[in-house]
Amino acid sequence: MSRSTNTLPQHRTETVPAARMFPALVPAQPRSGAQPAPASPARPRKRHIMLALSFVGLVLGQVILAGWYLYDRAADQYGSTFGFAVHSESDSSGSILQKMSGLAALSGVQSSDTDILYEYLHSQALVARIDNKVDLRGLWSAPENDPVFAFDPDGSIEDLTGYWKRMVKVSYDSGAGIMTIEARAFDPDGAQRIAESIEAACSELINRLSAVARQDRLAHAERELDRSVTRLREARQALTGFRVRHQIVDPMADLAGEMGVIQQLQHSLAEELVALDILRATTGQGKTNTRKGEITDVRITQSERKIEVMRARIVEERKKFGGADGARDYARIMGEFERLKVDVEVAQEAYVLSLAAYEASRAETDRQVRYLATYSDPTLSERSVYPDRIVLLVAIAAGLLLLWSVVVLVAYSLRDRT
Repeated sequence: MSRSTNTLPQHRTETVPAARMFPALVPAQPRSGAQPAPASPARPRKRHIMLALSFVGLVLGQVILAGWYLYDRAADQYGSTFGFAVHSESDSSGSILQKMSGLAALSGVQSSDTDILYEYLHSQALVARIDNKVDLRGLWSAPENDPVFAFDPDGSIEDLTGYWKRMVKVSYDSGAGIMTIEARAFDPDGAQRIAESIEAACSELINRLSAVARQDRLAHAERELDRSVTRLREARQALTGFRVRHQIVDPMADLAGEMGVIQQLQHSLAEELVALDILRATTGQGKTNTRKGEITDVRITQSERKIEVMRARIVEERKKFGGADGARDYARIMGEFERLKVDVEVAQEAYVLSLAAYEASRAETDRQVRYLATYSDPTLSERSVYPDRIVLLVAIAAGLLLLWSVVVLVAYSLRDRT
């Protein structure tokens, strides 16, 4: 039996030299026995010249122009610095206010005055106010040949507010609550006047906020006092109406009198029962008349009638303590009296606390609780420190160099793609 085999065609892999696949990456090998050719000397090309010219035009020339303007045309600026903190005295009336639910909120609300001042120092309202007081437009537009750092006198209030942020620097330490302000101008006296005006405006704002808080606290305490007076008046009127309606001044005293009557009747009843027993024992246990069936001793009859009357009287007196048929239901009367008495006591205590809170709030309005504590007055500069020409020149040079580098990289990347 013959055995057949299937033979598959075999593919031969041919190795391609790297020099043929990537001729630009593999340098050409010199022929055997031949010397490599020497490299030609480097020569400046057109792109090198354009690169140098762009550096001179975009970086070096602009830096020279900026340096000339900073040292020849830019006007000197002077700064005036002052610092302050908002001092708030502790509220001695807080312990009284916290005793009442209606006044507890007064001692717990604390506003951050320094945060309010920080926002106020960047507001357009303050800029307009300082401008009206010291003429900011005239002070900041004094240099005639400095259009970069000077203010345009024809600018609007919005332009003046934007320029304000350049000339007035605010430093705020929220942890310590200290604020430092530096005002700049083109002369030392102008900078100091601006700083003094800012300090006065901040102090006035704090005084106004403090006055509003004091007036609000006093008005709130006065409303609480009026409410407590009305409550006490109504409670006392209800108690007076109760006394007029029941014709009782003090149910406890009236009840004590009624209890004394019952006790006296019970005491008399006990004595009469003992006397009746003695009388019966003396007269032979109450002999009766056989013909009429009556007790022959008149004293026994009178004693028995007296005992019956006493017992009936005691029953009637006891009905006053809760019986609906009695003249007075002392159980209901005492419950109503106790309720009215508690209302009067609670209203009286609320009135006392409200009056104390009102007097404390009224005393607080007579003194300033919060005020601006300036720890450093506005200074008068002796030499100009602005603009910081070296820092500005270095920053301009670094920015232009970075811009030029980006432009060169983009140009070379576009050249490589073409």
